[in-house]
Amino acid sequence: MEPLRTASDKNSLRWLIKNARPAHLWVLLSVGLGMTGGLLLVAQAGLLANIIQGVFIDRLPRNLLTPLFIGSAGVVVMRAVLAWGREAAGFQAGARVREETRRALIQHIFDRGPAYTELQRTGGLASTLLEQVEALQDFFAFYLPQLALAVMIPVAILAFVLPLSWAAGLLLALSAPLIPLFMILVGMGAESISQRNFQALSRLSAHFLDVLQGLATLKLFDRSRAERTRVAKFSADYRRQTMRVLRVAFLSSAVLEFFSSMGIALVAVYLGMHYLGYLSFGDYGRPLTLAGGFFILLLAPDFYLPLRELGTHYHARAAAIGASGEILKVLSDTALRSSAGTVRLPPTNAVGVSYRSVHFAYDAGRQPVLKGVDFELAAGAHVALVGASGAGKTTLLNLLMGFVVPTAGSIRINGIVLETLAPEHWRRHLAWIGQNPVLFHGTIRENILLGRPAAVAAELESAARAARVLEFCHHLPAGLDTPVGEKGFGLSRGQAQRVALARAFLKDAPLLLLDEPTAGLDAENEQLVLTALDDLSRGRTVLTITHRLENLRRADHIVVLESGRIVEKGIYKELLASGGAFYRLATQGAGEMADD
Repeated sequence: MEPLRTASDKNSLRWLIKNARPAHLWVLLSVGLGMTGGLLLVAQAGLLANIIQGVFIDRLPRNLLTPLFIGSAGVVVMRAVLAWGREAAGFQAGARVREETRRALIQHIFDRGPAYTELQRTGGLASTLLEQVEALQDFFAFYLPQLALAVMIPVAILAFVLPLSWAAGLLLALSAPLIPLFMILVGMGAESISQRNFQALSRLSAHFLDVLQGLATLKLFDRSRAERTRVAKFSADYRRQTMRVLRVAFLSSAVLEFFSSMGIALVAVYLGMHYLGYLSFGDYGRPLTLAGGFFILLLAPDFYLPLRELGTHYHARAAAIGASGEILKVLSDTALRSSAGTVRLPPTNAVGVSYRSVHFAYDAGRQPVLKGVDFELAAGAHVALVGASGAGKTTLLNLLMGFVVPTAGSIRINGIVLETLAPEHWRRHLAWIGQNPVLFHGTIRENILLGRPAAVAAELESAARAARVLEFCHHLPAGLDTPVGEKGFGLSRGQAQRVALARAFLKDAPLLLLDEPTAGLDAENEQLVLTALDDLSRGRTVLTITHRLENLRRADHIVVLESGRIVEKGIYKELLASGGAFYRLATQGAGEMADD
Protein backbone atom coordinates (compact mmCIF):
# COMPACT_ATOMS: atom_id res chain seq x y z
CA MET A 1 0.00 0.00 0.00
CA GLU A 2 2.85 2.43 0.72
CA PRO A 3 4.28 2.43 -2.86
CA LEU A 4 0.80 3.07 -4.20
CA ARG A 5 0.33 5.96 -1.82
CA THR A 6 3.74 7.38 -2.82
CA ALA A 7 2.90 7.12 -6.53
CA SER A 8 -0.42 8.82 -5.86
CA ASP A 9 1.34 11.62 -3.96
CA LYS A 10 3.77 12.10 -6.84
CA ASN A 11 0.89 12.31 -9.30
CA SER A 12 -0.82 14.86 -7.05
CA LEU A 13 2.36 16.95 -6.76
CA ARG A 14 2.88 16.87 -10.55
CA TRP A 15 -0.71 17.96 -11.03
CA LEU A 16 -0.22 20.84 -8.56
CA ILE A 17 2.92 22.06 -10.34
CA LYS A 18 1.22 21.75 -13.74
CA ASN A 19 -1.76 23.76 -12.52
CA ALA A 20 0.50 26.57 -11.31
CA ARG A 21 0.64 27.86 -14.91
CA PRO A 22 -2.40 30.17 -14.66
CA ALA A 23 -0.77 31.76 -11.58
CA HIS A 24 2.92 31.72 -12.52
CA LEU A 25 3.14 35.50 -12.98
CA TRP A 26 1.61 36.10 -9.54
CA VAL A 27 3.93 33.48 -8.00
CA LEU A 28 6.95 35.16 -9.63
CA LEU A 29 5.74 38.55 -8.38
CA SER A 30 5.38 37.13 -4.86
CA VAL A 31 8.92 35.71 -5.03
CA GLY A 32 10.29 39.01 -6.37
CA LEU A 33 8.63 41.04 -3.62
CA GLY A 34 9.79 38.54 -0.98
CA MET A 35 13.37 38.68 -2.25
CA THR A 36 13.32 42.49 -2.28
CA GLY A 37 12.01 42.41 1.27
CA GLY A 38 14.86 40.06 2.23
CA LEU A 39 17.46 42.44 0.81
CA LEU A 40 15.84 45.33 2.67
CA LEU A 41 16.08 43.23 5.82
CA VAL A 42 19.86 42.99 5.26
CA ALA A 43 19.95 46.76 4.75
CA GLN A 44 17.99 47.29 7.96
CA ALA A 45 20.44 45.09 9.90
CA GLY A 46 23.37 47.07 8.43
CA LEU A 47 21.82 50.41 9.43
CA LEU A 48 21.11 49.23 12.99
CA ALA A 49 24.64 47.82 13.34
CA ASN A 50 26.16 51.11 12.20
CA ILE A 51 23.93 53.06 14.60
CA ILE A 52 25.12 50.90 17.53
CA GLN A 53 28.74 51.26 16.40
CA GLY A 54 28.36 55.01 16.01
CA VAL A 55 26.69 55.56 19.38
CA PHE A 56 28.72 53.27 21.68
CA ILE A 57 32.11 52.95 19.98
CA ASP A 58 32.67 55.92 17.66
CA ARG A 59 30.68 58.42 19.82
CA LEU A 60 29.31 60.15 16.70
CA PRO A 61 27.22 63.32 17.10
CA ARG A 62 23.47 63.12 16.65
CA ASN A 63 23.42 64.98 13.31
CA LEU A 64 25.63 62.30 11.72
CA LEU A 65 23.35 59.52 12.99
CA THR A 66 20.11 61.15 11.80
CA PRO A 67 20.39 59.82 8.20
CA LEU A 68 20.83 56.30 9.58
CA PHE A 69 17.66 56.60 11.69
CA ILE A 70 15.71 58.02 8.74
CA GLY A 71 17.03 55.22 6.53
CA SER A 72 15.96 52.62 9.10
CA ALA A 73 12.46 54.09 9.32
CA GLY A 74 12.20 54.15 5.52
CA VAL A 75 13.29 50.53 5.26
CA VAL A 76 10.66 49.48 7.84
CA VAL A 77 7.91 51.24 5.83
CA MET A 78 9.12 49.74 2.54
CA ARG A 79 9.24 46.25 4.05
CA ALA A 80 5.66 46.65 5.27
CA VAL A 81 4.52 47.71 1.79
CA LEU A 82 6.37 44.79 0.18
CA ALA A 83 4.89 42.35 2.71
CA TRP A 84 1.39 43.61 1.84
CA GLY A 85 2.17 43.31 -1.88
CA ARG A 86 3.46 39.78 -1.39
CA GLU A 87 0.30 38.75 0.48
CA ALA A 88 -1.87 40.25 -2.28
CA ALA A 89 0.15 38.54 -5.04
CA GLY A 90 -0.01 35.22 -3.20
CA PHE A 91 -3.75 35.50 -2.77
CA GLN A 92 -4.18 36.22 -6.49
CA ALA A 93 -2.01 33.19 -7.34
CA GLY A 94 -4.18 30.90 -5.22
CA ALA A 95 -7.39 32.50 -6.49
CA ARG A 96 -6.44 31.92 -10.14
CA VAL A 97 -5.69 28.25 -9.52
CA ARG A 98 -8.86 27.74 -7.49
CA GLU A 99 -10.93 29.41 -10.21
CA GLU A 100 -9.41 27.25 -12.97
CA THR A 101 -9.75 24.08 -10.89
CA ARG A 102 -13.40 24.73 -10.08
CA ARG A 103 -14.08 25.51 -13.73
CA ALA A 104 -12.44 22.22 -14.76
CA LEU A 105 -14.41 20.25 -12.15
CA ILE A 106 -17.74 21.85 -13.08
CA GLN A 107 -17.05 21.34 -16.80
CA HIS A 108 -16.11 17.71 -16.13
CA ILE A 109 -19.34 17.11 -14.19
CA PHE A 110 -21.43 19.06 -16.72
CA ASP A 111 -19.97 17.15 -19.70
CA ARG A 112 -20.92 13.82 -18.14
CA GLY A 113 -24.41 14.97 -17.23
CA PRO A 114 -27.03 13.22 -15.09
CA ALA A 115 -25.79 9.76 -16.03
CA TYR A 116 -22.61 10.54 -14.09
CA THR A 117 -24.05 12.56 -11.19
CA GLU A 118 -26.66 9.89 -10.45
CA LEU A 119 -23.78 7.55 -9.55
CA GLN A 120 -22.12 10.10 -7.24
CA ARG A 121 -22.98 11.37 -3.78
CA THR A 122 -23.90 15.04 -4.02
CA GLY A 123 -22.27 15.86 -0.68
CA GLY A 124 -18.99 14.30 -1.81
CA LEU A 125 -18.94 16.34 -5.04
CA ALA A 126 -19.86 19.50 -3.12
CA SER A 127 -17.02 18.85 -0.65
CA THR A 128 -14.56 18.48 -3.55
CA LEU A 129 -15.76 21.67 -5.24
CA LEU A 130 -15.67 23.72 -2.03
CA GLU A 131 -13.44 22.56 0.84
CA GLN A 132 -10.89 20.60 -1.17
CA VAL A 133 -10.42 23.26 -3.83
CA GLU A 134 -10.06 25.84 -1.05
CA ALA A 135 -7.26 23.70 0.45
CA LEU A 136 -5.14 24.50 -2.64
CA GLN A 137 -4.98 28.21 -1.75
CA ASP A 138 -2.06 28.19 0.71
CA PHE A 139 0.08 25.93 -1.50
CA PHE A 140 0.17 28.53 -4.29
CA ALA A 141 -0.12 31.61 -2.09
CA PHE A 142 2.58 30.72 0.44
CA TYR A 143 4.37 27.39 0.01
CA LEU A 144 5.38 27.64 -3.65
CA PRO A 145 6.84 31.20 -3.40
CA GLN A 146 8.46 30.33 -0.05
CA LEU A 147 10.14 27.31 -1.64
CA ALA A 148 12.17 29.69 -3.84
CA LEU A 149 12.73 32.25 -1.08
CA ALA A 150 14.03 29.54 1.30
CA VAL A 151 17.01 29.18 -1.04
CA MET A 152 17.44 32.72 -2.37
CA ILE A 153 17.35 34.73 0.88
CA PRO A 154 19.79 32.55 2.91
CA VAL A 155 22.21 32.58 -0.04
CA ALA A 156 21.96 36.38 -0.21
CA ILE A 157 22.57 36.69 3.55
CA LEU A 158 25.59 34.38 3.31
CA ALA A 159 26.95 36.64 0.58
CA PHE A 160 26.99 39.50 3.11
CA VAL A 161 28.17 37.45 6.14
CA LEU A 162 31.06 35.52 4.56
CA PRO A 163 33.19 38.63 3.74
CA LEU A 164 33.04 39.60 7.43
CA SER A 165 33.59 36.16 9.01
CA TRP A 166 33.99 32.86 7.21
CA ALA A 167 33.53 31.00 10.51
CA ALA A 168 30.12 32.56 11.19
CA GLY A 169 29.12 31.95 7.57
CA LEU A 170 30.22 28.32 7.83
CA LEU A 171 28.17 27.79 11.00
CA LEU A 172 25.11 29.17 9.26
CA ALA A 173 25.70 27.11 6.11
CA LEU A 174 26.24 23.84 8.00
CA SER A 175 23.27 24.22 10.34
CA ALA A 176 20.81 25.37 7.65
CA PRO A 177 20.26 21.93 5.98
CA LEU A 178 19.15 20.45 9.31
CA ILE A 179 15.90 22.43 9.16
CA PRO A 180 14.60 21.15 5.78
CA LEU A 181 15.94 17.68 6.59
CA PHE A 182 13.91 17.35 9.78
CA MET A 183 11.01 19.18 8.15
CA ILE A 184 10.86 16.41 5.52
CA LEU A 185 11.29 13.65 8.11
CA VAL A 186 8.48 15.01 10.28
CA GLY A 187 6.24 15.71 7.30
CA MET A 188 6.73 12.40 5.48
CA GLY A 189 3.41 11.08 6.73
CA ALA A 190 1.59 14.41 6.58
CA GLU A 191 0.32 13.89 3.02
CA SER A 192 -1.40 10.60 3.83
CA ILE A 193 -2.82 12.03 7.07
CA SER A 194 -4.20 15.04 5.18
CA GLN A 195 -5.64 12.80 2.46
CA ARG A 196 -7.41 10.67 5.06
CA ASN A 197 -8.67 13.87 6.65
CA PHE A 198 -10.21 15.04 3.35
CA GLN A 199 -11.70 11.60 2.75
CA ALA A 200 -13.30 11.74 6.20
CA LEU A 201 -14.64 15.22 5.42
CA SER A 202 -16.01 14.00 2.08
CA ARG A 203 -17.79 11.08 3.76
CA LEU A 204 -19.21 13.35 6.45
CA SER A 205 -20.41 15.94 3.90
CA ALA A 206 -21.99 13.32 1.64
CA HIS A 207 -23.74 11.50 4.47
CA PHE A 208 -24.92 14.68 6.18
CA LEU A 209 -26.46 16.01 2.94
CA ASP A 210 -28.15 12.65 2.30
CA VAL A 211 -29.61 12.73 5.80
CA LEU A 212 -30.90 16.29 5.36
CA GLN A 213 -32.51 15.47 2.02
CA GLY A 214 -34.16 12.35 3.42
CA LEU A 215 -35.04 13.72 6.86
CA ALA A 216 -38.80 13.52 6.30
CA THR A 217 -38.52 9.87 5.24
CA LEU A 218 -36.28 9.04 8.21
CA LYS A 219 -38.78 10.59 10.63
CA LEU A 220 -41.62 8.74 8.90
CA PHE A 221 -39.92 5.38 9.43
CA ASP A 222 -38.55 6.32 12.87
CA ARG A 223 -34.90 6.01 11.75
CA SER A 224 -33.72 9.50 12.71
CA ARG A 225 -32.07 8.36 15.97
CA ALA A 226 -30.06 5.66 14.17
CA GLU A 227 -28.87 8.22 11.60
CA ARG A 228 -27.93 10.62 14.38
CA THR A 229 -25.59 7.93 15.72
CA ARG A 230 -24.01 7.47 12.27
CA VAL A 231 -23.53 11.22 11.80
CA ALA A 232 -21.89 11.35 15.24
CA LYS A 233 -19.57 8.49 14.21
CA PHE A 234 -18.53 10.25 10.99
CA SER A 235 -18.05 13.52 12.90
CA ALA A 236 -15.85 11.83 15.51
CA ASP A 237 -13.79 10.24 12.73
CA TYR A 238 -13.29 13.63 11.08
CA ARG A 239 -12.36 15.20 14.45
CA ARG A 240 -9.71 12.52 15.07
CA GLN A 241 -8.23 12.99 11.59
CA THR A 242 -8.15 16.78 12.06
CA MET A 243 -6.35 16.42 15.39
CA ARG A 244 -3.75 14.16 13.72
CA VAL A 245 -3.10 16.86 11.11
CA LEU A 246 -2.75 19.53 13.82
CA ARG A 247 -0.43 17.28 15.84
CA VAL A 248 1.92 16.92 12.88
CA ALA A 249 1.80 20.67 12.21
CA PHE A 250 2.67 21.56 15.82
CA LEU A 251 5.39 18.93 15.95
CA SER A 252 7.06 20.21 12.79
CA SER A 253 6.94 23.80 14.08
CA ALA A 254 8.57 22.78 17.38
CA VAL A 255 11.35 20.87 15.60
CA LEU A 256 12.09 23.79 13.27
CA GLU A 257 12.17 26.30 16.11
CA PHE A 258 14.57 24.07 18.06
CA PHE A 259 17.12 23.72 15.26
CA SER A 260 16.95 27.37 14.22
CA SER A 261 17.48 28.39 17.87
CA MET A 262 20.46 26.05 18.07
CA GLY A 263 21.96 27.63 14.93
CA ILE A 264 21.52 31.16 16.28
CA ALA A 265 23.03 30.11 19.62
CA LEU A 266 26.12 28.66 17.91
CA VAL A 267 26.70 31.92 16.01
CA ALA A 268 26.19 33.97 19.20
CA VAL A 269 28.63 31.75 21.15
CA TYR A 270 31.25 32.06 18.42
CA LEU A 271 30.95 35.87 18.37
CA GLY A 272 31.09 36.09 22.17
CA MET A 273 34.14 33.84 22.39
CA HIS A 274 35.79 35.81 19.59
CA TYR A 275 35.27 39.18 21.34
CA LEU A 276 36.55 37.71 24.62
CA GLY A 277 39.72 36.58 22.87
CA TYR A 278 39.22 32.83 23.30
CA LEU A 279 38.85 32.33 19.52
CA SER A 280 41.05 34.05 16.99
CA PHE A 281 40.03 32.47 13.68
CA GLY A 282 37.33 33.20 11.13
CA ASP A 283 37.96 36.91 10.56
CA TYR A 284 40.55 36.83 7.71
CA GLY A 285 43.17 38.31 10.07
CA ARG A 286 41.19 41.54 10.50
CA PRO A 287 39.62 42.53 13.83
CA LEU A 288 35.85 42.02 13.86
CA THR A 289 34.20 45.34 14.79
CA LEU A 290 31.12 45.69 16.93
CA ALA A 291 29.17 46.75 13.84
CA GLY A 292 30.30 43.62 11.97
CA GLY A 293 29.51 41.24 14.82
CA PHE A 294 26.18 42.88 15.59
CA PHE A 295 25.31 42.80 11.87
CA ILE A 296 25.97 39.04 11.75
CA LEU A 297 24.01 38.43 14.95
CA LEU A 298 21.03 40.42 13.63
CA LEU A 299 21.05 38.45 10.37
CA ALA A 300 21.33 35.02 12.03
CA PRO A 301 17.59 34.76 12.93
CA ASP A 302 16.67 36.17 9.51
CA PHE A 303 18.93 33.59 7.84
CA TYR A 304 16.75 30.80 9.30
CA LEU A 305 13.46 32.73 8.95
CA PRO A 306 12.70 31.69 5.32
CA LEU A 307 13.42 28.05 6.23
CA ARG A 308 11.18 28.28 9.29
CA GLU A 309 8.43 29.90 7.22
CA LEU A 310 8.77 27.09 4.67
CA GLY A 311 8.32 24.63 7.52
CA THR A 312 5.29 26.57 8.74
CA HIS A 313 3.75 26.32 5.25
CA TYR A 314 4.81 22.69 4.79
CA HIS A 315 1.44 21.57 6.11
CA ALA A 316 -0.10 23.59 3.23
CA ARG A 317 1.80 21.29 0.86
CA ALA A 318 0.50 18.23 2.69
CA ALA A 319 -3.06 19.59 2.68
CA ALA A 320 -2.85 20.47 -1.03
CA ILE A 321 -1.55 17.01 -1.94
CA GLY A 322 -4.32 15.40 0.09
CA ALA A 323 -6.96 17.63 -1.50
CA SER A 324 -5.62 17.23 -5.03
CA GLY A 325 -5.81 13.46 -4.62
CA GLU A 326 -9.57 13.78 -4.10
CA ILE A 327 -9.87 16.30 -6.95
CA LEU A 328 -8.00 13.97 -9.31
CA LYS A 329 -10.41 11.16 -8.43
CA VAL A 330 -13.20 13.25 -9.94
CA LEU A 331 -11.23 14.63 -12.90
CA SER A 332 -9.80 11.23 -13.84
CA ASP A 333 -13.11 9.38 -13.52
CA THR A 334 -13.70 8.21 -17.09
CA ALA A 335 -16.01 5.32 -16.27
CA LEU A 336 -18.74 7.08 -18.26
CA ARG A 337 -17.57 8.68 -21.50
CA SER A 338 -19.77 11.44 -22.89
CA SER A 339 -20.16 12.56 -26.49
CA ALA A 340 -17.45 15.00 -27.60
CA GLY A 341 -17.94 15.50 -31.34
CA THR A 342 -17.60 18.72 -33.35
CA VAL A 343 -20.01 18.25 -36.29
CA ARG A 344 -23.06 20.53 -36.42
CA LEU A 345 -26.42 19.14 -37.49
CA PRO A 346 -27.72 20.85 -40.67
CA PRO A 347 -30.67 23.22 -40.01
CA THR A 348 -33.85 21.17 -39.78
CA ASN A 349 -37.26 21.08 -38.13
CA ALA A 350 -37.50 17.29 -38.41
CA VAL A 351 -35.32 14.89 -36.44
CA GLY A 352 -35.19 11.17 -37.09
CA VAL A 353 -33.36 8.78 -34.76
CA SER A 354 -31.95 5.36 -35.52
CA TYR A 355 -30.56 2.96 -32.90
CA ARG A 356 -28.28 0.46 -34.68
CA SER A 357 -27.12 -2.58 -32.69
CA VAL A 358 -26.53 -0.44 -29.60
CA HIS A 359 -24.70 -2.03 -26.68
CA PHE A 360 -23.91 -0.34 -23.40
CA ALA A 361 -22.38 -1.46 -20.09
CA TYR A 362 -21.45 0.22 -16.81
CA ASP A 363 -18.41 -0.49 -14.64
CA ALA A 364 -15.92 -0.90 -17.51
CA GLY A 365 -18.12 -3.41 -19.31
CA ARG A 366 -18.84 -5.60 -16.28
CA GLN A 367 -22.50 -4.54 -15.99
CA PRO A 368 -24.19 -4.81 -19.42
CA VAL A 369 -27.43 -2.86 -19.72
CA LEU A 370 -28.20 -2.78 -23.46
CA LYS A 371 -27.53 -5.76 -25.72
CA GLY A 372 -27.90 -4.97 -29.40
CA VAL A 373 -30.87 -2.56 -29.45
CA ASP A 374 -32.22 -1.76 -32.94
CA PHE A 375 -35.20 0.49 -33.67
CA GLU A 376 -36.16 3.53 -35.71
CA LEU A 377 -37.75 6.73 -34.49
CA ALA A 378 -38.99 8.40 -37.65
CA ALA A 379 -39.23 12.18 -37.88
CA GLY A 380 -42.59 13.29 -36.49
CA ALA A 381 -43.38 9.89 -34.95
CA HIS A 382 -44.37 9.21 -31.35
CA VAL A 383 -42.67 6.10 -29.91
CA ALA A 384 -43.19 4.78 -26.37
CA LEU A 385 -40.54 2.71 -24.53
CA VAL A 386 -41.85 0.25 -21.95
CA GLY A 387 -40.16 -2.34 -19.79
CA ALA A 388 -39.59 -3.46 -16.23
CA SER A 389 -37.17 -1.70 -13.88
CA GLY A 390 -33.58 -2.09 -15.09
CA ALA A 391 -34.56 -2.95 -18.66
CA GLY A 392 -32.48 -0.02 -20.00
CA LYS A 393 -35.10 2.59 -20.89
CA THR A 394 -33.47 5.56 -19.13
CA THR A 395 -30.07 4.48 -20.49
CA LEU A 396 -31.47 4.80 -24.02
CA LEU A 397 -32.47 8.39 -23.26
CA ASN A 398 -29.06 9.19 -21.73
CA LEU A 399 -27.39 7.82 -24.87
CA LEU A 400 -29.62 9.94 -27.08
CA MET A 401 -28.84 13.07 -25.06
CA GLY A 402 -25.10 12.38 -25.43
CA PHE A 403 -24.41 12.01 -21.71
CA VAL A 404 -22.89 8.59 -22.41
CA VAL A 405 -21.81 6.88 -25.64
CA PRO A 406 -22.51 3.30 -26.73
CA THR A 407 -20.04 0.58 -25.87
CA ALA A 408 -20.73 -0.79 -29.36
CA GLY A 409 -23.06 0.12 -32.20
CA SER A 410 -24.21 3.64 -33.04
CA ILE A 411 -27.07 6.12 -32.82
CA ARG A 412 -27.72 8.15 -35.95
CA ILE A 413 -29.51 11.49 -36.17
CA ASN A 414 -30.82 12.13 -39.69
CA GLY A 415 -28.12 9.72 -40.85
CA ILE A 416 -25.26 11.37 -38.87
CA VAL A 417 -23.54 9.39 -36.09
CA LEU A 418 -24.54 11.08 -32.82
CA GLU A 419 -21.07 10.69 -31.29
CA THR A 420 -19.64 13.00 -34.00
CA LEU A 421 -22.12 15.83 -33.24
CA ALA A 422 -21.12 18.75 -31.00
CA PRO A 423 -23.02 18.03 -27.74
CA GLU A 424 -24.06 21.61 -27.00
CA HIS A 425 -25.31 22.12 -30.56
CA TRP A 426 -27.15 18.79 -30.60
CA ARG A 427 -28.93 19.41 -27.28
CA ARG A 428 -30.50 22.55 -28.73
CA HIS A 429 -32.55 20.20 -30.92
CA LEU A 430 -34.12 18.33 -28.01
CA ALA A 431 -36.26 19.06 -24.98
CA TRP A 432 -36.50 16.75 -21.98
CA ILE A 433 -39.21 16.47 -19.32
CA GLY A 434 -38.61 13.97 -16.53
CA GLN A 435 -40.44 12.52 -13.56
CA ASN A 436 -39.15 15.14 -11.15
CA PRO A 437 -39.32 18.71 -12.47
CA VAL A 438 -35.91 20.40 -12.25
CA LEU A 439 -36.42 23.94 -10.91
CA PHE A 440 -33.79 26.23 -9.41
CA HIS A 441 -33.84 29.01 -6.86
CA GLY A 442 -35.19 32.08 -8.68
CA THR A 443 -38.45 33.29 -10.15
CA ILE A 444 -40.88 31.27 -12.26
CA ARG A 445 -39.96 33.51 -15.21
CA GLU A 446 -36.23 32.78 -14.79
CA ASN A 447 -36.87 29.04 -14.60
CA ILE A 448 -38.88 29.09 -17.82
CA LEU A 449 -36.23 31.22 -19.57
CA LEU A 450 -33.70 28.42 -19.07
CA GLY A 451 -35.32 26.86 -22.15
CA ARG A 452 -34.27 29.82 -24.33
CA PRO A 453 -32.63 32.70 -22.42
CA ALA A 454 -32.89 35.09 -25.39
CA ALA A 455 -36.69 34.77 -25.66
CA VAL A 456 -38.76 37.96 -25.51
CA ALA A 457 -41.58 38.53 -23.02
CA ALA A 458 -44.36 37.70 -25.53
CA GLU A 459 -42.76 34.32 -26.36
CA LEU A 460 -42.36 33.49 -22.67
CA GLU A 461 -45.99 34.31 -21.88
CA SER A 462 -47.15 32.26 -24.86
CA ALA A 463 -45.16 29.25 -23.58
CA ALA A 464 -46.50 29.76 -20.03
CA ARG A 465 -50.06 29.92 -21.39
CA ALA A 466 -49.63 26.76 -23.47
CA ALA A 467 -48.28 24.86 -20.44
CA ARG A 468 -51.17 26.10 -18.23
CA VAL A 469 -48.74 28.00 -16.00
CA LEU A 470 -50.67 31.27 -16.21
CA GLU A 471 -53.71 29.50 -14.73
CA PHE A 472 -52.04 29.30 -11.30
CA CYS A 473 -49.66 32.26 -11.70
CA HIS A 474 -52.57 34.71 -11.64
CA HIS A 475 -53.18 33.66 -8.02
CA LEU A 476 -49.56 34.13 -6.93
CA PRO A 477 -48.30 37.39 -5.34
CA ALA A 478 -46.02 38.42 -8.22
CA GLY A 479 -47.30 36.27 -11.08
CA LEU A 480 -44.46 34.95 -13.23
CA ASP A 481 -42.00 36.89 -11.08
CA THR A 482 -42.94 34.94 -7.95
CA PRO A 483 -39.78 33.43 -6.42
CA VAL A 484 -39.52 29.67 -5.95
CA GLY A 485 -36.98 27.66 -4.00
CA GLU A 486 -34.62 24.88 -4.98
CA LYS A 487 -36.46 21.92 -6.58
CA GLY A 488 -39.58 24.06 -6.94
CA PHE A 489 -40.08 24.71 -3.22
CA GLY A 490 -43.23 26.82 -2.86
CA LEU A 491 -45.05 25.15 -5.76
CA SER A 492 -47.03 21.93 -5.85
CA ARG A 493 -45.67 18.98 -7.83
CA GLY A 494 -48.17 19.60 -10.63
CA GLN A 495 -47.38 23.32 -10.79
CA ALA A 496 -43.65 22.64 -10.90
CA GLN A 497 -44.15 20.11 -13.73
CA ARG A 498 -46.11 22.70 -15.70
CA VAL A 499 -43.24 25.19 -15.29
CA ALA A 500 -40.87 22.53 -16.68
CA LEU A 501 -43.33 21.97 -19.50
CA ALA A 502 -43.40 25.71 -20.28
CA ARG A 503 -39.61 25.60 -20.56
CA ALA A 504 -39.97 22.89 -23.24
CA PHE A 505 -42.61 24.97 -25.08
CA LEU A 506 -40.25 27.96 -25.07
CA LYS A 507 -37.31 25.90 -26.36
CA ASP A 508 -39.41 24.73 -29.33
CA ALA A 509 -37.07 21.81 -30.07
CA PRO A 510 -37.95 19.30 -32.83
CA LEU A 511 -37.22 16.25 -30.60
CA LEU A 512 -39.13 15.74 -27.35
CA LEU A 513 -37.98 13.22 -24.71
CA LEU A 514 -40.45 12.34 -21.96
CA ASP A 515 -39.54 10.26 -18.92
CA GLU A 516 -42.73 9.58 -16.94
CA PRO A 517 -43.84 13.24 -17.06
CA THR A 518 -47.12 12.53 -15.22
CA ALA A 519 -45.69 10.30 -12.46
CA GLY A 520 -46.83 11.35 -9.00
CA LEU A 521 -49.46 13.84 -10.21
CA ASP A 522 -53.04 13.94 -9.02
CA ALA A 523 -55.80 13.34 -11.55
CA GLU A 524 -56.46 17.04 -12.21
CA ASN A 525 -52.82 18.00 -12.77
CA GLU A 526 -52.21 14.84 -14.79
CA GLN A 527 -54.98 15.77 -17.19
CA LEU A 528 -53.68 19.34 -17.52
CA VAL A 529 -50.15 18.09 -18.23
CA LEU A 530 -51.37 15.47 -20.74
CA THR A 531 -53.42 18.08 -22.62
CA ALA A 532 -50.40 20.41 -22.76
CA LEU A 533 -48.17 17.52 -23.88
CA ASP A 534 -50.57 16.76 -26.73
CA ASP A 535 -50.17 20.36 -27.92
CA LEU A 536 -46.39 20.26 -27.48
CA SER A 537 -46.00 16.91 -29.28
CA ARG A 538 -47.84 18.04 -32.39
CA GLY A 539 -45.43 18.04 -35.36
CA ARG A 540 -42.45 16.84 -33.28
CA THR A 541 -40.56 13.59 -32.90
CA VAL A 542 -41.41 12.16 -29.46
CA LEU A 543 -39.77 9.38 -27.45
CA THR A 544 -41.64 8.54 -24.24
CA ILE A 545 -40.87 6.33 -21.27
CA THR A 546 -44.14 5.52 -19.52
CA HIS A 547 -46.14 2.84 -17.77
CA ARG A 548 -49.48 4.66 -17.98
CA LEU A 549 -51.92 2.94 -20.32
CA GLU A 550 -53.43 6.28 -21.32
CA ASN A 551 -50.04 7.49 -22.56
CA LEU A 552 -49.36 4.22 -24.39
CA ARG A 553 -52.57 4.54 -26.38
CA ARG A 554 -51.39 7.92 -27.66
CA ALA A 555 -48.15 6.45 -29.11
CA ASP A 556 -47.81 5.61 -32.81
CA HIS A 557 -45.49 2.75 -31.96
CA ILE A 558 -44.49 0.85 -28.82
CA VAL A 559 -41.07 -0.72 -28.19
CA VAL A 560 -40.84 -3.30 -25.38
CA LEU A 561 -37.48 -3.77 -23.61
CA GLU A 562 -36.58 -6.76 -21.51
CA SER A 563 -33.10 -7.28 -19.95
CA GLY A 564 -31.50 -4.86 -22.38
CA ARG A 565 -33.04 -6.33 -25.53
CA ILE A 566 -36.06 -5.41 -27.64
CA VAL A 567 -38.50 -8.28 -27.41
CA GLU A 568 -41.56 -6.73 -29.04
CA LYS A 569 -42.54 -3.85 -31.32
CA GLY A 570 -45.93 -2.76 -32.55
CA ILE A 571 -49.07 -0.79 -31.82
CA TYR A 572 -50.97 -0.94 -28.55
CA LYS A 573 -53.86 -3.24 -29.56
CA GLU A 574 -51.68 -5.74 -31.42
CA LEU A 575 -49.19 -6.06 -28.57
CA LEU A 576 -51.93 -6.43 -25.98
CA ALA A 577 -53.65 -9.13 -28.06
CA SER A 578 -50.40 -11.08 -28.62
CA GLY A 579 -50.21 -12.14 -24.97
CA GLY A 580 -46.43 -11.62 -24.87
CA ALA A 581 -44.12 -9.45 -22.79
CA PHE A 582 -46.21 -6.30 -23.27
CA TYR A 583 -49.36 -8.09 -22.14
CA ARG A 584 -47.61 -9.32 -19.00
CA LEU A 585 -46.35 -5.81 -18.18
CA ALA A 586 -49.74 -4.24 -18.89
CA THR A 587 -51.62 -6.63 -16.63
CA GLN A 588 -49.02 -6.61 -13.84
CA GLY A 589 -49.79 -4.36 -10.87
CA ALA A 590 -53.24 -3.26 -12.01
CA GLY A 591 -51.96 -2.15 -15.38
CA GLU A 592 -48.94 -0.18 -14.28
CA MET A 593 -45.34 -0.96 -15.27
CA ALA A 594 -42.32 -0.04 -13.20
CA ASP A 595 -39.98 2.59 -14.53
CA ASP A 596 -36.15 2.67 -14.39
